[in-house]
Amino acid sequence: MIDYIYLFLYKLFKILLSILSHKAKIRLIKSLAWLAYKISSKHRKIIAKNLSIAFGDTLSKEQIKDISLSAFANLVDTTLGIIERDGMSKSDVVKNVKFEGDEIVQKYIDSNKKIIFITGHQSNWELLSQSIAIHFGITLVGVGRKLDSEVMDKILKENREQFNVEMVYKKGAMKGCIKSLSQNKAVGILIDQALGRDISIDVKFFGKDTTHTPIASILSRKFDIDLIPAFISTDDYKNYIVKVYEPIKSIKTDNQERDLSILTQAQANAMEKAIREHPKEWFWMHKRWKGFEEY
Repeated sequence: MIDYIYLFLYKLFKILLSILSHKAKIRLIKSLAWLAYKISSKHRKIIAKNLSIAFGDTLSKEQIKDISLSAFANLVDTTLGIIERDGMSKSDVVKNVKFEGDEIVQKYIDSNKKIIFITGHQSNWELLSQSIAIHFGITLVGVGRKLDSEVMDKILKENREQFNVEMVYKKGAMKGCIKSLSQNKAVGILIDQALGRDISIDVKFFGKDTTHTPIASILSRKFDIDLIPAFISTDDYKNYIVKVYEPIKSIKTDNQERDLSILTQAQANAMEKAIREHPKEWFWMHKRWKGFEEY
């Protein structure tokens, strides 16, 4: 029954988005974000806790509320974007997306080098993966969690694949990434969620201890692949900028533990830099410092 409800809502919003003006769409995004903010006291508390960890007592109550509402709005924009781009042409997808630093990626492509992108839940992260695949004419394989709804997971899979984005699920992600790289496909990894300490590497993030996924570091070291940070941002939910940062160079010495630690900390630093540049666009609802801080 729940699958049919999801499917009904998906089709309803698809119709709405096809007839709404951009201004009306913005009002819808902000209204849904406000509703989610009001309903979810749990996530309001998580956001406030995370902001306190990251910025101490430097933010006013108004700033915390503003960032919180923006975090919800970015989630709504990402979700509605998936629906809106269903069946859209590739040229229309990237029509309002500009790239900064795309020559960095192009050099790797021209040199026939393997590519691993690292990014996070920043702004419209679904549009980021699709834009990269379309802009560079590559197949991008992302690592993600399978949706609980089989119907919606199938729709999302088809939505991504029409723009040359494929997925491997977290269970068996390493094997899937290795296979994808062997097929000369690029891999994209979201690096900003906390993991159990038994399957992660400890890093400093905003000056505080937390855990970090090791998968990108392991792949980088094992196969001598540089890591390319890339993040997306927007000011108006219409025009987007994909910013590509300088690569994190692969390391392989006799000290594997140290190599992985250096590579992983470099990723945390890249993620922190992107958040500091656009603090209102990160998904602050994650319990990012879980295991070291009480939520």
